[in-house]
Amino acid sequence: MGINRRDFLKLAGLLGLGGKAAFELVLPGEVEAAVAKTQATGTRWALVVDMRKLTDKVAARCIEACHSLHNVPNYLEPPDPKLALSEDLKNRWQIKWIWSDVYEHAFVGFEQDHQWDKLKGMNFLLLCNHCENPPCVRVCPTQATYRRPDGIVMMDMHRCIGCRFCMAGCPYAARSFNWRDPRPYIAKINPNYPTREIGVVEKCLLCEERLAQGQQPACVEASGGALIFGNLNEENSPVRAALRAHYTIRRKPYLGTNPQVYYIV
Repeated sequence: MGINRRDFLKLAGLLGLGGKAAFELVLPGEVEAAVAKTQATGTRWALVVDMRKLTDKVAARCIEACHSLHNVPNYLEPPDPKLALSEDLKNRWQIKWIWSDVYEHAFVGFEQDHQWDKLKGMNFLLLCNHCENPPCVRVCPTQATYRRPDGIVMMDMHRCIGCRFCMAGCPYAARSFNWRDPRPYIAKINPNYPTREIGVVEKCLLCEERLAQGQQPACVEASGGALIFGNLNEENSPVRAALRAHYTIRRKPYLGTNPQVYYIV
């Protein structure tokens, strides 16, 4: 499935009916023009999810690659059955760096009755949007969460005091709190990546440790081409090429956070 100009005009008309929209439509070349206008230089990481290629199987592969690499605890299906939690605690304690959810939950907004029918029920792959204007950074009292010059919104676990202000500030529910020692809930600990402590918040860091070694994020590598990653400020980067060629959408445009995860629909 791909959105063409005719579909775009139809959808744009629906979104123009008034009120807030659940997503922002980005025209092919629109981001490129904005980057050129500001004469941005250096590195600005961005991610494009090609929903035409993202099957449930591919999404599961991406999630597994991320969570196994980063020692993300699985409170839903612990390795020891004795650690099984009640349904209430499962939802409350779930740790997720990258996950999938249906359009109606991922793009919450108004005018749901007028949204494009093709989007209803679609499973979207979700993660931290590494926003240009991240509210989580503004509300953190200890600067445990901060934004790097390349746009990655980081977490310093040693500075985190577990106040969860960042969770309240994030409009995308992209952060999770460790209510319990996560280690017993990790099936196989990766010794090359640190585990977390009880009482800290964690999130996707865009595999900054892999980027430092010239590698792609684990989810991108596992996606088989469904995820496209690159430097938004580089004219010939794959992410610029994707945004130049396709209509894309972003989550919750009315908040002004300027998320850097785009979805080709």
